[in-house]
Formats: sequence, structure tokens, C-alpha cells
Amino acid sequence: MQAFLIRLMAGTLAAVTAWPAIAGVCTATSPAHRVALVELYTSEGCSSCPPADRWLSQFDRARKSDAAVPIALHVDYWDSLGWMDRFAQASFTGRQQRLSTQGGQRVVYTPEVFVAGREWRNWSDGSSVDARIRQMNAEAPLADIRIETSTAAAGKLAFDAAFSARPNLPADAVAYAAIIESGLHSQVQAGENQGVLLHHDRVVRRWIGPVRIADGRARLAGDYAGEPKTKYSVVAFVENAATGEVLQVAEAACGG
Repeated sequence: MQAFLIRLMAGTLAAVTAWPAIAGVCTATSPAHRVALVELYTSEGCSSCPPADRWLSQFDRARKSDAAVPIALHVDYWDSLGWMDRFAQASFTGRQQRLSTQGGQRVVYTPEVFVAGREWRNWSDGSSVDARIRQMNAEAPLADIRIETSTAAAGKLAFDAAFSARPNLPADAVAYAAIIESGLHSQVQAGENQGVLLHHDRVVRRWIGPVRIADGRARLAGDYAGEPKTKYSVVAFVENAATGEVLQVAEAACGG
């Protein structure tokens, strides 16, 4: 496997909002404890990534929905090495770089896992990840999140997420939302995974934020048309923009 490391650069993410009509609503709210956001940074061009993709799928099947929320963000820095990852976005590379910089790292790589905004190198040790998640679940949340979703047409999802501060929420807190999709497949034709049929779950397809939580509140909304025969959901979370720490997460898995 060709090792791929890139030096960190400063980057920003722009917030994009849309306001679809809401009908046939399904709702989800964050629990009265802190939930862990588990982020996998991966690429279809990386031969070390399929085992991590499988790990994330297994983690998703085994998890308690009110304990942890996993997502997969495909980075674009492998795209110049033979295979264009159709799920890759430059903004995901930017987020990986920012979280790494905030954590004191000089390079990023794939596969890389973050738990609540902090790198977790021994992610393949299930007991280690579970212990960290249990520790977080024992903490009180610093924000509340409510998500409403609508599936007015087959394969089409709309959502509205509301965020509200609890006492001691940092002044730099910001809100994000993501639409994720599972049950995706790619037949790779070039690069390190040439000839391999890859299976992906929990892939971020649309990313919205950050939006500052002003006067204790924020709102994000958006929509998405998914691929046939896939499952999708909406993940929303609150982050300390100054440190990258993810403070609370909610997921509405009502469509697909």
C-alpha cells in the first residue's frame, strides 16, 4: 500500500441552508446524556481503508443508538492516485485537517478515526472504543438537539434540526448537520483497490454547517435525493469550534 500523508493546512467550512416544506414528519431528540460522534476518514483509493469501512459497518450494527453515532467521511487527497472516489469531498479533507491540527498532529492519513473530535488510534480495539463511549455517556450534555425529517417522495429526504444550549455551553459552540447513506457499493476500476467491489455504510452525502449557536439557539435545514435501495438518516451535532470537541449528537433514522 502506498502511504499517504499530507501536511496540515488551515481551512474553513461554509454553512449552506435550505428550507424545504415539512410533511409526514418523523422526529428524534438527543438524550439526557452525552452521545459520542465516531468519525471515520476513509477513501476508495486506499487499500488499508476497506477493513476500516467494514469495522464501521459492524460497529453500526452493534451500537446502541443513544450511545454513539458513526459516520464515514471520504477525503479527496487520494483522488489523484488513479481512482476518483465518488463520495469524496474537499470539505471532509478540510475537517480532518482542522481536527488534527486542534489535536496537535502534523499529518493526516487514512483510515483515521476520531471520537468526539479527538483522534482514536486504537479504534480496532473494540473494548477501548466502548470504554471511551461509556465514559462519555456518563456525562451530562451541554446542548439539546431536535430533528424533524420528511420523506414526502420515495428516496427523497428533507430535514429541519433545532439546537438549544444548556448551561455552560462554550461561547464558540457551532452546529452541524449531515445526511448519511448506507448500503452503497462501488466497483473500483483503478488505483490500490482495482478490481474490488467496495461496500459502504454511514457515508456522509451532504454536509451543512457550521452555524454559530447565537443567543442559545441555532437551526439547520436541508434536503437530499438518495440512491435507490439505500438507507439514509440525518445526524446533527454541536461542536466547540475552538477545540474541535463534539459535545452532543442526535440522529433521526426515519427514512430509507
